[in-house]
Amino acid sequence: MSESEPDPNSQTTHRRVKQKPPNDDASTFPSSFASHSRNLEMAPKSVTSPAAFPAVFAGFTLYLIFSASAAAHDYSDALRKCILFFEGQRSGKLPPDQRVKWRSHSALHDGASAGVDLRGGYYDAGDNIKFGFPMAFTTTMLAWSVIDFGRTMGSELGHAVRAVKWGTDYLLKATATDGVVYVQVGDAISDHNCWERPEDMDTLRTVYKIDRNHPGSDVAGETAAALAAASIVFRSRDPTYSRILLNRAVKVFRFADTYRGAYSNYLHSAVCPFYCDNNGYQDELLWAAAWLHKASRRRQYREYIIKNEVILRAGDTINEFGWDNKHAGINVLISKEVLMGKSPDLKSFQNNADAFICSLCPGTAHLQVQYSPGGLIFKAGGSNMQHVTSLSFLLLAYSNYLSHANHVVTCGGKSASPALLKNLARRQVNYILGDNPMKMSYMVGYGARYPQRIHHRGSSLPSVRAHPAHIGCKAGSRYFLSPDPNPNVLVGAVVGGPNTTDAFPDSRPFFQESEPTTYINAPLVGLLAYFAAHP
Repeated sequence: MSESEPDPNSQTTHRRVKQKPPNDDASTFPSSFASHSRNLEMAPKSVTSPAAFPAVFAGFTLYLIFSASAAAHDYSDALRKCILFFEGQRSGKLPPDQRVKWRSHSALHDGASAGVDLRGGYYDAGDNIKFGFPMAFTTTMLAWSVIDFGRTMGSELGHAVRAVKWGTDYLLKATATDGVVYVQVGDAISDHNCWERPEDMDTLRTVYKIDRNHPGSDVAGETAAALAAASIVFRSRDPTYSRILLNRAVKVFRFADTYRGAYSNYLHSAVCPFYCDNNGYQDELLWAAAWLHKASRRRQYREYIIKNEVILRAGDTINEFGWDNKHAGINVLISKEVLMGKSPDLKSFQNNADAFICSLCPGTAHLQVQYSPGGLIFKAGGSNMQHVTSLSFLLLAYSNYLSHANHVVTCGGKSASPALLKNLARRQVNYILGDNPMKMSYMVGYGARYPQRIHHRGSSLPSVRAHPAHIGCKAGSRYFLSPDPNPNVLVGAVVGGPNTTDAFPDSRPFFQESEPTTYINAPLVGLLAYFAAHP
């Protein structure tokens, strides 16, 4: 590969896998970035180990609770920008009220090769692929943000609801055929070998699906969860649409549960190493059942949860939550009813949720996550901010459930109050917005200093308005390698974030740090809505 060409494996495989992707070698990068790339893979010696946390964080815990923010943040402005980001990620024909004006229509023939209409939806990150698994999770989290925190969104509520609908409109198309779910549009290797605008892309738009003979309970379960959660959002706003979503969720869940298997077993070459199912499909089945019970109040889903709690391993990896692992989310979601005194037979889920909370609390023997020296939650793998926003969302949601029940979490000999959990979540949000050792916001367009060279094709290439002529696959390489700031500001995009030493290279080739994703922003919508109303 020539020095001027971005590499297919090095550009966009980071955020989706915990393990190192195949062929991810420094020799595959342009030579000017090779040494930097290899250095990123080396774990810094200064990262604090979990075993050392009780002593190290005894004082830090007090800092989290009692210290004033380095700056007073405008959470309302951050919320507006966080939601606006999703308009920059839209695929398909853009509506007349599109606010991100440098974007234009794209992928207008998606699905045509398979005889279906798969226009619309979201590009997951800085590339031009539509991956169904993370898109469904993004939609679920946007819906949960509206359900729990919509009342505090003010004038942004309408935009948040429209962001949910842009996702569900696509998911309805992807599930329109009984026994089939279309789970991806676009060939990832082909796409990642190019650096071009979505409006220009001429790479393969291959359509991938799961069916009865090639099951995918993970992506189908998450899709059912997204449709069910969104049906709650539209229950009073658009009852007809809400019923369509719920009915489809029921059908998709039945398919996911009846024909069990992980979608990456059958679509490995298409979805791996990007969005492999590393965690199994069992958690998505419980997750979907929990949302269907919440949306429909049908006893059958409650009975499903009770019957399958052990079989589907509800208590596994309780301190994980993201597009591939729903365990902590399942336990927090179900615990709300337990705390309200409605479902004492689901008490084990509350116990799991309490254990999850303890696993995040500095200064306790139960801590199972790392914190950077500057106080950011850190987990191994790429795009660390996905963990920060998802786990912080659960901290905040659970703190509200605890408050309503007048309950605290006991972590050994210490208590974690709702106020403590809120402060832990607020500290993470404030870090994203600028209270960090780099003194910069990791949300593009927020604050005086923020990332200028994010790993994002549409943002880094001239817009169609500024440069109407086609920019081909390899012609975009010079923009990828340019040291100049991106010409189009993707307002609201939250990047993968700093490394374990709180350092951040503002450079496109450092994709693990500089690429935004929809599933980073989706949980942040709820967090910012709450803190905007409770500054």
